[in-house]
Amino acid sequence: MARIAGVSIPDNKRIVIALTYIYGVGSSRSKEVLTALKLNSDTRTKDLSETDVNKLKDYIEKNFTIEGELKHQKQMNIRRLKDIGCYRGIRHMKGLTVRGQRTRTNTRTVRGNVRKTAGSGRRKAAEKT
Repeated sequence: MARIAGVSIPDNKRIVIALTYIYGVGSSRSKEVLTALKLNSDTRTKDLSETDVNKLKDYIEKNFTIEGELKHQKQMNIRRLKDIGCYRGIRHMKGLTVRGQRTRTNTRTVRGNVRKTAGSGRRKAAEKT
């Protein structure tokens, strides 16, 4: 198994798909990396030579923010929004949707599965006697 940026890349997948296991590298970015390094996207990870793996590792680590650094940067951006008290920061603090989604319905998981109508959470009554 090849390791790039501290992530084990699966052996039996095509390299274009295997690179997406790295946090911060999606399908478009993996295609971009492979065209820049002139590697075939249909080759399997196990078929790559050691030099190809080293090229991939160096290119990705130099040109992109990935894994722990990206997660830290994302967390700091959210903290900044909370500190300045903007609308998006307040939504983050309350645990509500941030990007304009509707919340009257379709957000049960975000709101904690709150059921507000009278009969929606009630169990069926036992048999009448």
